[in-house]
Amino acid sequence: MVGQVYKSTGSWYEVKTAEGKLYSCRIKGKFRLAGIKSTNPIAVGDWVEFELQEEETEESGVIHVIQERKNYIIRKSVNLSKQVHIIASNLDQVFLMVTYNNPTTYPRFIDRFLVTAEAYDIPVVLLFNKMDTYSGEDWEEWQFLIHTYRTIGYHCMEISALEQTGLEEIRELMMDKVSMFAGNSGVGKSTLVNALQPGLNLKTREITEQHAQGQHTTTFAEMYDLDFGARIIDTPGIKGFGVVDMEKEEIGDYFPEFFRLKSECKFNNCLHLDEPKCAVKDALDQGELFWSRYRSYVQLLEGEEDSYRLDPFSENEN
Repeated sequence: MVGQVYKSTGSWYEVKTAEGKLYSCRIKGKFRLAGIKSTNPIAVGDWVEFELQEEETEESGVIHVIQERKNYIIRKSVNLSKQVHIIASNLDQVFLMVTYNNPTTYPRFIDRFLVTAEAYDIPVVLLFNKMDTYSGEDWEEWQFLIHTYRTIGYHCMEISALEQTGLEEIRELMMDKVSMFAGNSGVGKSTLVNALQPGLNLKTREITEQHAQGQHTTTFAEMYDLDFGARIIDTPGIKGFGVVDMEKEEIGDYFPEFFRLKSECKFNNCLHLDEPKCAVKDALDQGELFWSRYRSYVQLLEGEEDSYRLDPFSENEN
């Protein structure tokens, strides 16, 4: 039998067939995918082949094949830095939710996510949430952040999940697609999904006051069928996001505005650091590129890990 994984709890997987029937499945023994050192061999979104267990209920099965993935998105394992955790697979698009504060989504986090999505050819829509809560200087800086990513070419939307502003456009983008919602804990993912699909009742929590960062409310990824012809994958709030298995020479290719200038650099293997006649550095000096993006690029190039300094253009990503 063939079905798609809708939920993973670590050892058991809920698999839905084309007929809409759910089966609780497990894997037998060690299950490893060639070329991927992952803490979770099976992810939500995977298409799998499984066999029913005769000795148990008809709703129980054993997975024996994972079909080839169209794409997937990963992050570094929290406990095992040499391994990765596959967040979801076979995605049509990702909605990355961003908030200016309460909690703060820092540019480096956004850029790391975008680089990974570019590397795995997953379209991203940036949802700038809680637009109803900003004013004065915060509003101006918020608008500049949106301007940055819109200028690069990313689809950016200003929304308010709480006030239900921008929901119709999101629904239109989601029709007949598998979408993933991602972002730091506390940015409003569950609130938005609940607004998109009343009655789904995903858990939400307030932001903790002491550190102004979200409490983790989702402990595993899960796919949902929505009544307007869309499917979503809801994910745990992501504290840190590391780029995995990427050569230095290719990182710049996943910054679209840098890649567009690559052919104008003197050297075809230019890393845009200290090389002469670098088109990217020239564009930065002329104000044609954003320095926040270049800082993110250099940090990725140098292999800096996530840390938590209170510098919005540095390592703190909560």
